Amino acid sequence: MKTFKILTLLALVVVVSAFAANAVIKKDRSGYDIGDEAGDFYLRNVDNAMMSLRDFEDAKGFVVVFTCNTCPFSIANEDRLIAIDTKYKKLGYPVIAINPNDPHIKPGDSFKAMQQRAKKKGFTFPYLLDDGQEIFPKYGATKTPHVYVLQRVQEKNIVKYIGAIDNSSRDEKAVTEKYLENALDEILSGKEVTLKETKAIGCAIKS
Repeated sequence: MKTFKILTLLALVVVVSAFAANAVIKKDRSGYDIGDEAGDFYLRNVDNAMMSLRDFEDAKGFVVVFTCNTCPFSIANEDRLIAIDTKYKKLGYPVIAINPNDPHIKPGDSFKAMQQRAKKKGFTFPYLLDDGQEIFPKYGATKTPHVYVLQRVQEKNIVKYIGAIDNSSRDEKAVTEKYLENALDEILSGKEVTLKETKAIGCAIKS
């Protein structure tokens, strides 16, 4: 009987410890989680116009990507983002790119440099500057590129996917899993996203 009580007590300690650990992880994590409502923003685009998600009245959702001019991983994903925007914008999910880097730390990520990069690459999507760096912490973005898929549900933008574009951030030819496109296809088919979070691989945001 004594042994049974001891084992019961140990089991209780394990369960309580597990809950406590989860609580710490949850507390330490910043930014949006899957299922959260993402807030809107009002940022300057490379064409000098101010832009918010509200401007896209017909959108079913968004592919919000934190990216920049200078990170090799971001550069390696530019053509992929153009292709994704071209494919999914007409289905209601445009790409919205946001540069989160402080240009005082990374002069190559200045607004003027963004304008030059967008023109050179022929970006088909808005390329916004997170001036003041207030938006990326709200999302919890830490890398460039770092992707958030939002689905518009009753005028709310609900987070459905967070992470990488695919499983080979640096080399497009080595891609075998298209995480972002799979999530978008499932949403457009009315299904639950199977893989909701992946690890974003890229450069640390400069702040």
